[in-house]
Amino acid sequence: MSFSRRLLVILALCVTATQPATQAAAQAGPTADARAAMIALEMAGAALEDAQSARDRVSALTQTVKAYETGLAALRAGLRRASQREATIQGAFEAESERLSELLGVLQTIERAPEPALLIHPDGPIGTARSGMILSELAPALQQQAETLKAGLEELATIRSLQEGAVNTLKTGLMGAQTARAELSQAIASRTELPRLFVQNDAAMQSLIESSDTLAAFASGLLSDPATNTGSDLSDFPSGKGRLSMPVLGRILRGFNDADAAGIKRPGWVVAGRPLALVSTPWPATIRYLGPLLDYGNVAILEPGDGYLLVLAGLGQLFGEVGEVLPQGAPVGLMPGNLASNEASSGDEIGEDQVFLIDIVQGAGAEASETLYIELRDNQTPVDPADWFATGKEE
Repeated sequence: MSFSRRLLVILALCVTATQPATQAAAQAGPTADARAAMIALEMAGAALEDAQSARDRVSALTQTVKAYETGLAALRAGLRRASQREATIQGAFEAESERLSELLGVLQTIERAPEPALLIHPDGPIGTARSGMILSELAPALQQQAETLKAGLEELATIRSLQEGAVNTLKTGLMGAQTARAELSQAIASRTELPRLFVQNDAAMQSLIESSDTLAAFASGLLSDPATNTGSDLSDFPSGKGRLSMPVLGRILRGFNDADAAGIKRPGWVVAGRPLALVSTPWPATIRYLGPLLDYGNVAILEPGDGYLLVLAGLGQLFGEVGEVLPQGAPVGLMPGNLASNEASSGDEIGEDQVFLIDIVQGAGAEASETLYIELRDNQTPVDPADWFATGKEE
């Protein structure tokens, strides 16, 4: 191949070659997000240690559990995006492998050529001058392409290193979250500082459960029963309309009156969350009912204001006692999960996220597997939670 031909080939390759690392510079967020999540998990671990000596251990442990859940969710999301970015860069390299190989071959040919041959053009002085002009234009393009390839390879190495380190971070975070949940459950069981407006009449409650064939009938009986009328003076609940926090970290699967696969419509939200995720009250509220109900599983019914009932159904574990007045953000329970003991739970949950790490590399991803049903009632009438809650945050 002649000297001029080689120069033209190189120019063509530089003009048409891809620039994966240029895009990488604009999309450095996934790796940074994952690293920030790892730091957040370390901070949650420090918060767990501080909670041991906190005066209000329930509040401290609640915040610790939420910090673990937020950090773990952010780490999973960051790793998923980083894996997608890795696939994009790798795909660009593979798509351009032939062109890059040709570019390297031409460069090697020029490198092996004697220096006099590079300086003296067969067409004489004019040809030599033109070749020099081409080389002066070519050098910056070659440098940019080399920097592009180098940055892409460095980003790939960073992502792979991050994924390797994430395994231990996930293990530590999952074990810390499990410990915090266990300590939170114990702290709630031993707390005595919450005001309690009434004690549940077990016989009357059982009678109401047996006579109610729908959630609406049960809720109506709950508020109309004079034995359980709290007359509580809670904060002005309507003032929180449109800005309530979600009771659980998750994403909305079905909205108000949306039909499920069987065509059944419910006047509330179905929210997907991860196993053992913490469920908390979005507003100060009195606990009106805790326990199994109809086909809803374990149910917590709260009264955040006069005439209002907030139904949280499908929990795995319930916290508190009927009649207690909970502050905003207080734990109500945990989502279901198959983690029966600390030893088994640690192994099972870590295994789940190790599978998650494999899945994200293959382009899949671990989805939330448990569901919480949220229904808000105003004077016995279900209202759309979308008017009251801030948009559900996707995990």
